[in-house]
Amino acid sequence: MPVLGIETSCDETAAAVVGEDRRVRSNLVLSQLVDHAPYGGVVPEIAARRHVDQIDSLVLKALSEAGLGFGDLDAVAATAGPGLIGGVMVGLMTAKAIAVVHRKPLIAVNHLEAHALTVRLTDDVPFPYLLLLVSGGHCQLLVVSGVGRYRRLGTTVDDALGEAFDKTAKLLGLGYPGGPAVEKAAAEGDPRRFSLPRPMLGRPGCDFSFSGLKTAVRTTVEALGEPTWQDVADLCAAFQAAAGDVVADRVVRAAADARQQHPDLRHLVVAGGVAANAFLRQRLEAVAETGGLTLVAPPPRLCTDNAAMVAWAGIERLRAGLLDDIAVAPRARWPLDADAAAGAKA
Repeated sequence: MPVLGIETSCDETAAAVVGEDRRVRSNLVLSQLVDHAPYGGVVPEIAARRHVDQIDSLVLKALSEAGLGFGDLDAVAATAGPGLIGGVMVGLMTAKAIAVVHRKPLIAVNHLEAHALTVRLTDDVPFPYLLLLVSGGHCQLLVVSGVGRYRRLGTTVDDALGEAFDKTAKLLGLGYPGGPAVEKAAAEGDPRRFSLPRPMLGRPGCDFSFSGLKTAVRTTVEALGEPTWQDVADLCAAFQAAAGDVVADRVVRAAADARQQHPDLRHLVVAGGVAANAFLRQRLEAVAETGGLTLVAPPPRLCTDNAAMVAWAGIERLRAGLLDDIAVAPRARWPLDADAAAGAKA
């Protein structure tokens, strides 16, 4: 059951072919890092134009590497949201054209669901499991009880964790993308030198807040004046430690909540771009072990945006008979939990 996956929700243009046997036959990602680095973040119009320039040739290359043609596919899956709407439209319209011309089923994939199901591609993790989804635009805790079945336990009330990493890196002059830069600098720093807040730590519920932590970094930088490299490294280490404490606290609370409804829950899954952070994984490993859970995380190359996860989500939905009409619309926002509180960040 080979499925073509297309991902264009942000600043990576990606195409992949994955089989029902979990074999990733091709998985190509073209980064736009050089295009956006001068601006310190993703420029939506530039991202959409680059997707237009790259998507057709990338799809053909992904099929070629897989040794397949369009006629060999069982379906075409594409991210239909959430994301930068211009980019989402490029990928979804490309998938629609392929589906119509080659008479293939179309599957409109929620980008967050693709992240959520990646561990079933890599590790065949059974339902239910507790998911920590952390990226530049999203920070959520959810119970995943099946394909299309998600219960959100907590989300960010302001910034996502990846966004906080990027803004911290920008404040410290470390460039873009910020997450890897902060992690690298933190490895040379002393996390105890600067005292930073732990927003929401110890409070009821499972929501996150990182705006106050980001503000504390800014005021510390301003007080330093011209920070030395050691200042930067120490501040990165302090920021990373604070973020780790908050995430660990929220996960402990979410696990207790999840087990009330699913006493058989055995796995803690972390997914999304920030899941590639080794320090965060270590903190979560300790939390999981203490709580009698097994931590599962995709390999780093499948944590960041890619099309293999979209193709796999397509396979999962195809198995369940969840196909989409050619008129399906792209969405800038698309929460996994449709019953989640209105107005909260998706």
